[in-house]
Amino acid sequence: MASRDKTSAVLGLEAVEMRDRLASGALRAADLVRACLARIAELEPDVGAWAWIDEGYALAQAERLDQWRQSGRPLGPLHGLPIGLKDVIDTKGIPTENGTPIDAGRVPAEDAWIVARLRAAGAIILGKTVTTECAFLHPGRTRNPHNPDHTPGGSSQGSAAAVAAGMVPLAVGTQTGGSVIRPAAFCGIVGMKPSFGLIPRTGILMQSPTLDTVGVFARSVADCALLAQVLAGHDPADHATEPLPAPPLLDTALAQPPVTPVFAFLKPPGWDRAHPQTTAAVQELAAFLGDQCFEVTVPGLEDAAAIRRRINVAEMAKCYYALERRGRDRMSDILKAAMDEGKAVLARDYIAALDWPMLLNAAMAPVFARCDAILCPAAPGPAPAGLADTGDAIFNGLWTLTGMPAVTLPVFRSEDGLPMGIQLVGRRGDDARLLRTARWLAAHLETSGQEG
Repeated sequence: MASRDKTSAVLGLEAVEMRDRLASGALRAADLVRACLARIAELEPDVGAWAWIDEGYALAQAERLDQWRQSGRPLGPLHGLPIGLKDVIDTKGIPTENGTPIDAGRVPAEDAWIVARLRAAGAIILGKTVTTECAFLHPGRTRNPHNPDHTPGGSSQGSAAAVAAGMVPLAVGTQTGGSVIRPAAFCGIVGMKPSFGLIPRTGILMQSPTLDTVGVFARSVADCALLAQVLAGHDPADHATEPLPAPPLLDTALAQPPVTPVFAFLKPPGWDRAHPQTTAAVQELAAFLGDQCFEVTVPGLEDAAAIRRRINVAEMAKCYYALERRGRDRMSDILKAAMDEGKAVLARDYIAALDWPMLLNAAMAPVFARCDAILCPAAPGPAPAGLADTGDAIFNGLWTLTGMPAVTLPVFRSEDGLPMGIQLVGRRGDDARLLRTARWLAAHLETSGQEG
């Protein structure tokens, strides 16, 4: 009992506090990893969040980092913190199978850019988390930690579920439609999809070069900022990134806003598909914010979902062509249908679709001139029952298409106790301000007793 209480106490800390205790020596990396492994041993049979994990490998990293701290040498910003990585992110010497039997047994020779950055920052690669097939729509085996009969979302389902279950304090995923924000909302944690191009993607399974975005999962906004700040940077091999200094995400997130934030409440396309509990909760939140929130309508958004889908399937047909040649017969029907749909997209229509991110950002500019963040649902409702699909990304794809940063906060509960998230969206490139606004809102709701 005492051992279990100690494990719960350690894993109940936010990652920023874990980092500080690790740096001071009040917490050993090996003890933190053992606590994570104990939680995994307890819950993994029911949750199924991990595609690969090796206790000896995790503990060897932790013991080496403990020795490093004891030597008095400088510590990295993530020293001793365990991280879960979606199994589409290459890890040297560790299986990366992309959620498909076509890549069964695949072991990369090199780390992805972000994995090299994590190791240099002192992070511990705890293991690889379950992804849907090729990060698309066919579900993996992960279940929602709040109710195993409900989906955890997709495609970064293992990363979201592992953090929600307390198996790991931080995890990394990817989003091409809604694969960070939706599972974070379904699993009741904080998820961040940064601005397109903030985090390099070299060494990560590429589905759609125009849309693919690396995102992060944690239990607090500050923890997301901590991880995203380390991952942000310029990689010449990823032309979506720019040779600019990484923004001070954590310091800004922890700072008090200079003035009380203002929110624009947007009913995005698909509002009529939202669960009544979702619409009621979001409208109640907008009313609670009073003069700090105004409702806005932006024309021209109705076609965004179809445009995003067109880009997605057209680029996927190209990017997954080699996989298809090696094993189309081992692809799910849903993936094969999407590949065929992508092959049928006319070049004229694809090229025209590529103009939309710029046009939509221009249409949103007047809104951001009046607010700090857009307020809208993170998903149409709580996690749907069943594991046959991963839920509806209608409220996420628009922001993936525009490349704008988005954060979901676990501030609502459905009538049957499942988490529901609110989504905040910022101006493209304004990630730090969005994180500061999100942290202010989370704290404001907590002190006002409005969560639930």
